[in-house]
Amino acid sequence: MSFLRGFCRSIDALVKGCGKLASLLMPLLALVVAFEVFSRYVLNSPTIWAFDLSLFMFGYIAALGGAHAQQNRAHINVDILYLQVSHKTRSVFNLITYALGVFFLVLIVYMCFGKYEEALEFDYRRQSEWAPPMFHFWVMMCVAGGLFIAQLCRDMLAELFFLVTGRPLLEEVAHGH
Repeated sequence: MSFLRGFCRSIDALVKGCGKLASLLMPLLALVVAFEVFSRYVLNSPTIWAFDLSLFMFGYIAALGGAHAQQNRAHINVDILYLQVSHKTRSVFNLITYALGVFFLVLIVYMCFGKYEEALEFDYRRQSEWAPPMFHFWVMMCVAGGLFIAQLCRDMLAELFFLVTGRPLLEEVAHGH
């Protein structure tokens, strides 16, 4: 049991750390956008890089924040039936949705890895004046998908533990019920 708790706490720490790192991109994104507005409207000299960079940073923030949102149960729920059933039935619902999420994310990671390989092989670049390479975006999507899969597997483990023992694996798990 201590191994399971340690595993879950490790996933929690990794996802939380990556979520916090991704959140640090928000002020950088704001600075890039502010600089572009200043450059365009005050200096009358728009940059060739700010739009692409802001797109990449927003994509990083959104994708890398997905697992952290799952950890905090911040994704949108349809609670009309969910809140009307027992704790154990909610755990079964959670297991089903988490398993579907893992399946979907494994497909996404697989596809993104293929896109990463193509981007390297054919030197894919964004079709803009700056033309930055695209491979890093696909690496980030694989990492984000992997983090989300890890979080969902951790959550599935906690739900299974509850279904078998009737007790939460970790005290933090109780906030989802």
